[in-house]
Amino acid sequence: MTGDGLTLTVEEGIARITLDRPESGNAITLPLARALLAAAIRCENDPAIRCIMMTGNGRLFCAGGDVQLLAGAGQNRPEVLSELIAAVHAAVQRLARGSKPLVTLVNGPAAGAGFSLAILGDVVIGARSAHFTAAYGAIGLTPDGGLSWLLPRLVGLRKAQDIILTNRRIKADEAQAIGLVTRIADDEALAEEGLTVARAIAAGPVAALSASRALLYDSFETGFETQLDRELRSMAAAGASGESEEGLRALLQKQTPDFRKV
Repeated sequence: MTGDGLTLTVEEGIARITLDRPESGNAITLPLARALLAAAIRCENDPAIRCIMMTGNGRLFCAGGDVQLLAGAGQNRPEVLSELIAAVHAAVQRLARGSKPLVTLVNGPAAGAGFSLAILGDVVIGARSAHFTAAYGAIGLTPDGGLSWLLPRLVGLRKAQDIILTNRRIKADEAQAIGLVTRIADDEALAEEGLTVARAIAAGPVAALSASRALLYDSFETGFETQLDRELRSMAAAGASGESEEGLRALLQKQTPDFRKV
């Protein structure tokens, strides 16, 4: 799948989504947002896909919404923004709530909605050249792409307020220190490190990993006792699965489990 500023390839059970408008910093247009949604739907429904990896092509990960598009919208800017953001949000929701773990490789600067996409992954690996900027205040806009939900949960309210309201740049080392990214890697090693992580996830018990990521997301919205009950129900369902059967069999026989055959 190639076109509209996005490339999707599938290999070894890993879907690689590449934002592919390098000449524009992978800025998000409506065709790109719709292509991202289509890719998310494909990943969710293709049983051959066990893990998703998302990155950008070129120097930037993603510059956010296409400012040329917004500047040219004039009086129609509210309608253009609504249509663009609705498509982005549909894609973000699919990627966040879907059944496939997501690894994001932040190959360079991420701003605006690109910031949101960058930190959406279950595992986020940033290149040393990467940095993060909310960017909305500079053009009189407000956060989208889930940034106002994700950011305070990752770094706390005070840091989220600082990052969004002052519009300051967060460099890679600080991003790792405050929990924006899982870890950082040298630029030339980023792709290989990301592939190593994605391969490990794709070889794992994907249904159990999916249920685990759902528990983590839901934990912010539930009380402790409710979460305990959800854990119990999730564990009981997992215990009835072929993944559990295969994992226990391999452990007792001192073998490596093959979850792909389940």
